[in-house]
Amino acid sequence: MAEAAGSGGVVKHLVLARFKEEATPGALDQLIRRYAGLVDAVPSMKTFHWGTDVTVLDTHEGFTHVFESTFESAEGVKEYIAHPSHVEFVDEFLALAEKMLIMDYKQAATN
Repeated sequence: MAEAAGSGGVVKHLVLARFKEEATPGALDQLIRRYAGLVDAVPSMKTFHWGTDVTVLDTHEGFTHVFESTFESAEGVKEYIAHPSHVEFVDEFLALAEKMLIMDYKQAATN
């Protein structure tokens, strides 16, 4: 069985989201731009990517968006979570989100 990397190393931060019906396309666009802007505001956040669900199977459980951020370490994720720019952004995100799932992971080696 594959094992995850040790305590050091790159960490991916995933957020799956379903937004409220009243969240307009304009509001979502602005929210995503703010999310992407955290790369410049939070030193430990190295990359940001996002997309919408294209699953052909009905397995998405209503989640429509996925957001992925990269950090150099688990400590970097902790710094991101506590950073004032992130804390402020979370309030905006939660105002539009109906449901979300968050997971941090390290890529596992497959030998």
